[in-house]
Amino acid sequence: MSERGALRVRLDQLVREIAKFGLVGGLGLLVNMAVFNLVRATTEIPVVRASLIATVVAIAFNYVGFRYFTYRDRDKSRRTRELSLFLLFSLAGLVIENGVLYAATYGFGWDTPLQNNFFKFFGIAVATLFRFWSYRTWVFRALPGHQAGQDAAESFLEEQRREAEAAARRRQRIGH
Repeated sequence: MSERGALRVRLDQLVREIAKFGLVGGLGLLVNMAVFNLVRATTEIPVVRASLIATVVAIAFNYVGFRYFTYRDRDKSRRTRELSLFLLFSLAGLVIENGVLYAATYGFGWDTPLQNNFFKFFGIAVATLFRFWSYRTWVFRALPGHQAGQDAAESFLEEQRREAEAAARRRQRIGH
């Protein structure tokens, strides 16, 4: 396969991965927000504690979706390591997500149901960026065959950069 073809394959894989991650994440968002609002409506649990409960439920939902849908083609040989890292990075995401809600609620006094939902959603959005990077980089590792496509794409990009630099040097010598 040509380097250009390998790059195209890698970009297509990344677009599919983002779409699958987004689908699972979107469903996880619905689970998270539904549990959060259900707990808030039916109990006297304070807002951040309700959010923590909802986040934990969504983390469990998301693991199943990521492992068996988004990253089903990834390395499955070290499940204990995978689950440990998933929980570690999910815990970091939980802190980010609920830290935003905590700061808004207790730091700024924004404590209406609308404000709670807005800052819960905003915290989820910020944490999602971290989670996407950490899950694809550390948790659901690519199989060796997938790495070859990435290496070819990086090699192609490096070759294009060198060619562009050489063309710029030639233009400078000619006086353009």
